[in-house]
Amino acid sequence: MTVDAFLTERRPSWEELEALLAKARRRPERLGPEQVLELGRRYRAAAADLALARRSFPGEPTVGYLEGLVGRSRHLVYDAPTRRASVVRFWLTDYWRLVLERRLALLVAVVLLFGPAFLCGAWAWSDPGPAAGLVPTAYQSVTEPRPDGSNVGLSSSERAAVAGQIFTNNIEVTFLAFAGGILLGLGTAVVLIFNGVLIGTVAGLAIGSGNGRVFFELVVAHGVLELSCITVAGAAGLRLGWSIVDPGLRTRVASLTAEARRCVLIVLGTMPWLVVAGLTEGFVTGSGVPLAVVLAVGGALGLLYWGLALWRGTRAGPAISLGDMP
Repeated sequence: MTVDAFLTERRPSWEELEALLAKARRRPERLGPEQVLELGRRYRAAAADLALARRSFPGEPTVGYLEGLVGRSRHLVYDAPTRRASVVRFWLTDYWRLVLERRLALLVAVVLLFGPAFLCGAWAWSDPGPAAGLVPTAYQSVTEPRPDGSNVGLSSSERAAVAGQIFTNNIEVTFLAFAGGILLGLGTAVVLIFNGVLIGTVAGLAIGSGNGRVFFELVVAHGVLELSCITVAGAAGLRLGWSIVDPGLRTRVASLTAEARRCVLIVLGTMPWLVVAGLTEGFVTGSGVPLAVVLAVGGALGLLYWGLALWRGTRAGPAISLGDMP
């Protein structure tokens, strides 16, 4: 076959490929399903033509043209999301899908955290004597009975110390709640229950002693978001433990490995929200703003977090590809 005959026979196919490349403009999603399949067929044909041209017509301009055409087509046919696109997709969609992926684990984490909190809160309110023994020294300034709940005698440094203690505790609990999952989920359950008991007891004692207003001023603004983060981390820990208890058709090692990667991504995605909670604590907690503002800030952050989870986490879309995630 001569070069002219080769060009006459194959040029229409190359022009079709050129037209598809022009229409896609480096984004294969611009093409419909049928044209995407056609793009693949034309690319394979052009690659075969390039191999033939290199062998039969070395040095001809046709070889250089086909090399450029195949090179441009290859990037489109084997298109993959850039790392930047993967990161953006993770924060906008994939993280929220992972949060809501195992809703039973999320529900169990909520019960383990807030169930003991409500029970111990009611107990501490009605019987403060024994309950006071569970309260760490750092919280005593909030829970000690005072004649006037609106003036508990806390200086700015004392308020900061109490708020800092709460914030530090919640960050530690977030990590422990996740890490405890490796102990078949029992470690996670213990962490959630213990933290629920502590929060509930402090709240019950503070409210019972007339210091409820100050307690809520110190914890609500950042606490709603922090407790949400603890719950999500606890759910991740429970998922990790359950992957060992019930690996399904996989080996326990394979089950744990697969679930661990997803759970680590949950924890990584939760970290920025703890930072937001920390910034909120620094600017709002103990600053003397009215309780109504504190409640509004805490409620807004909680609604933002769970609103995004429901909005982005339930959107229909392709399955999560862990290989594309950061």
